[in-house]
Amino acid sequence: MKRNIVLAVVTAAVLVGGGTATALAVADDGGAGAGAGSSDRSSSSAGRDDDRRDGRDDDRREDRDDDGRHGRDDDRDDDGRDDDSVAMSSAKVTAAEAIAAAVRHTPGAVVEAELDHAVWSVEVLSSDDSWRDVRVDPESGKVTGVRVEHEDAEDVAEARGALKGASTSAEEAARAVASKGAVTSVELDERGWEAEAVASGGGERDWTVGLRDTDVTAGHP
Repeated sequence: MKRNIVLAVVTAAVLVGGGTATALAVADDGGAGAGAGSSDRSSSSAGRDDDRRDGRDDDRREDRDDDGRHGRDDDRDDDGRDDDSVAMSSAKVTAAEAIAAAVRHTPGAVVEAELDHAVWSVEVLSSDDSWRDVRVDPESGKVTGVRVEHEDAEDVAEARGALKGASTSAEEAARAVASKGAVTSVELDERGWEAEAVASGGGERDWTVGLRDTDVTAGHP
């Protein structure tokens, strides 16, 4: 009798509310209905789903941090300068000195020199058109290694063309820009030597030195 009364009440609630009601089937006077057990299982399942979604979201956030923002921040110090600029401020060997050391070890024409991960990397184009990366220690000025670079014929031809019309060497360009700050890189371009230097205040600026003179102008052409 009580079960019939409960079902009647539920049915009436559905009709009056216009929605869906959860029926509580009363097995006997003291027992809990099957509907209550179903509701508990649904809540538990929803909780597990929420936990899984939260876990996936946390993983995606960690992936973004590892691949993006954190990686970029690691390359800079507290002042926002990159590691090479910081290393240059304490390096004993200048760009011009590193270039001179590289050429003494591996004769040829220097087309680029830069402080790469706290080591001078000097690109030397030899007379046989072989391209070598000569590594120079910024503390001692000693060559620590040489690696053959596999540049294509077009790159070699462009470098040869720029060098043919140049009377200013990479070393001379580095010495000229040194008046503006600590030089971190010098690179050959058909329009001039492109260089970067860190000023005493810590800011890094771009400079250009002519291929036929040592005049220094701000920016890159």
